[in-house]
Amino acid sequence: VMRSFPHIGPKQSDTFVTGSFAKQIAKIEKGASPVIKVGNLEAKRDFTDVRDVVRGYRFVLESGKNGEIYNLCSGQAYSIKKVLDILLSMTEVEITVTQDPDRMRPSDIPLLEGSYEKVHAATGWEPLINIENTLLEILNYWRKQP
Repeated sequence: VMRSFPHIGPKQSDTFVTGSFAKQIAKIEKGASPVIKVGNLEAKRDFTDVRDVVRGYRFVLESGKNGEIYNLCSGQAYSIKKVLDILLSMTEVEITVTQDPDRMRPSDIPLLEGSYEKVHAATGWEPLINIENTLLEILNYWRKQP
């Protein structure tokens, strides 16, 4: 059994927070109003690059034990604000951040963080792609969209 924590990567849909932020930044860079709309920035999530997660599936299928539960995660939670700050550091455009009540979740979990120690011990898997590289690839994907 594999439990993958929130995973992100290139071509991330704008229905997810990282894709939404990246799409908004890319549109602002192209001349849209320099305001990015956000929801709860305090929640913390353990984001892992989707390519690391897929590699983890392979490791578990090849070396994991039947019936065991393995977490596929980075082992580090980032606040949504930190994710936004990283993305904002990748643009030279001045952007105003505004909270949008429609983007707030009434039952948002404050912290989602895991440990990959068990899967690492059993298979050798660990995440390799850092969040900054993943976020840059997501932003560059949205920059290329019309």
